[in-house]
Amino acid sequence: MLIGTNWLLGWSHRTPSADRSITNRYNSDEAFFPVFEAYMQYGIDTIMAPMDEKIVHAIRYAEDKLGKKFILIDTPQLNVDNNEAARREAEARIKKSAANGCDFCLIHHASAEQLVNKNKGIIDRLDDYTKMIRDAGLIPGLSAHMPELITYTDQNGYDIETYIQIFNCVGFLMQVEIETVASIIQNAKKPVMNIKSMAAGRVTPYVGLTFNWNVLRPCDMVTVGAFSADEVHEDVEISLAALEHRFPRLEKRASPVMNQAAFGGK
Repeated sequence: MLIGTNWLLGWSHRTPSADRSITNRYNSDEAFFPVFEAYMQYGIDTIMAPMDEKIVHAIRYAEDKLGKKFILIDTPQLNVDNNEAARREAEARIKKSAANGCDFCLIHHASAEQLVNKNKGIIDRLDDYTKMIRDAGLIPGLSAHMPELITYTDQNGYDIETYIQIFNCVGFLMQVEIETVASIIQNAKKPVMNIKSMAAGRVTPYVGLTFNWNVLRPCDMVTVGAFSADEVHEDVEISLAALEHRFPRLEKRASPVMNQAAFGGK
């Protein structure tokens, strides 16, 4: 399991008011800490985010309090225009990732997909950026919304060590059907980091996480974002139950009418 950050940084994939509720809550290093602490209780120590100053500062605060280090996966957007000025800008952003203490640099899909040539089945000039990442001492990868990023990389042998891929049981934000993406993940030559396993709240954690953990390979990962420490504990229990093929030990929901009907309550 990897630590997701959309529900800490304000990307709900729902409404502007939901985005604001996130940023209003997570407006200080102290606010982030209980969530990071909850993940670390289970040894979940790898955070995926576009590593800007806000999140990096919150992570360092948590590391100091916990006395433990997090592994950082940066997902930067790069200027991929084909000119020298853009190249220098991209290189500077990658060096910033290294300066922030990141371990992985996975080029954001909004940038990487600009380089895809479906006619030729290639990702044009990708080697330029993976070399920048290697030269900065980082591990290169790709953040893929478009599943061709995985297939073209595998076909052409680009210097990529891991992928991010959207994958969930309802196809939310996936560009092709679920079975096709599942097949691509199953046949990927490198480990895949799955995102949007709960379809940004459109399915419950039990449904979304149980599906992903039972479909993926042992080498693959699920990125799980939480809005509170309580949600972290629930998501971990659901995930462990899925891996152990048992039903999760969770509190009943606060739905009085349903609970009365189902359990004979008064």
